Amino acid sequence: MTDKSFHGVADRATDSDAFEYTARAGFAVSGVLHLIVAYIIGRLAFGTGGNADQSGALSTLAKQTGGTLILWAVAVGLIALGLWRIAESIVGSKPGEGSGSQQDDTPAWKRAKSLGLAAVNFAIAFSAIRFATGSGQQSSQQNAGMSGQLMQSGWGKALLVAVGLGLIGVGGYHVYKGATKKFFKDLRVAGGTGVTAVGIAGYVAKGLVLAGAGVLVIVATLQADPSKATGLDAAVKTLGQAPFGKILLILAALGIAAFGAYSFVRSRHGRM
Repeated sequence: MTDKSFHGVADRATDSDAFEYTARAGFAVSGVLHLIVAYIIGRLAFGTGGNADQSGALSTLAKQTGGTLILWAVAVGLIALGLWRIAESIVGSKPGEGSGSQQDDTPAWKRAKSLGLAAVNFAIAFSAIRFATGSGQQSSQQNAGMSGQLMQSGWGKALLVAVGLGLIGVGGYHVYKGATKKFFKDLRVAGGTGVTAVGIAGYVAKGLVLAGAGVLVIVATLQADPSKATGLDAAVKTLGQAPFGKILLILAALGIAAFGAYSFVRSRHGRM
């Protein structure tokens, strides 16, 4: 299939209201998962256990009444959002707002970013399906095992360091986007106290946690300690061990909850 054919398929797909609404539901799903992660972090602040990442949120949903149906709905929303991101990488940013040559000036890095976000959405959707079918596993366990294998070779260590640097970069971008209010470019609303508050707090908090996870991956690689290279969960729990850890965890919980609230705003008012 030619590039023009891919462009045409993506263009027609993003003209579908049903596709757009399902993709918007993906943002709402992300909001729910972030709120659950925030709840888990809050529990950690007061001494109870839990995995403070997306797999921990999915596991929590699986234990609820009707959890299987909820998880399938989560998967559908995230798959739709992932497909929309792929359409963005082909057609250009905000494909639902127009089509044709006016979208062709989207920079290559933005198209690559859309593909990266699609991969994240598909990965979480796959995890939701696994939890729905009873085969889900905490990502911290998977990450530790994979990191341990990679640390046994030079190229594996280099890959882990690259992943850590990537997380630091993504985290830094989140902080920048929140602090400079660049997130308003993704919305059809121009302001508002509530939207501004959850946007700034959410992006900055998530950025700091992501950057912290990246630092831990690099430190774990240098120390050959796979237990520290488990992603967000390790970063949050390391934060809790710091001086004033309880206060820091509460602030992190509030920040992640703010990002969840912003996701609901984007579901309703996001530019697609």
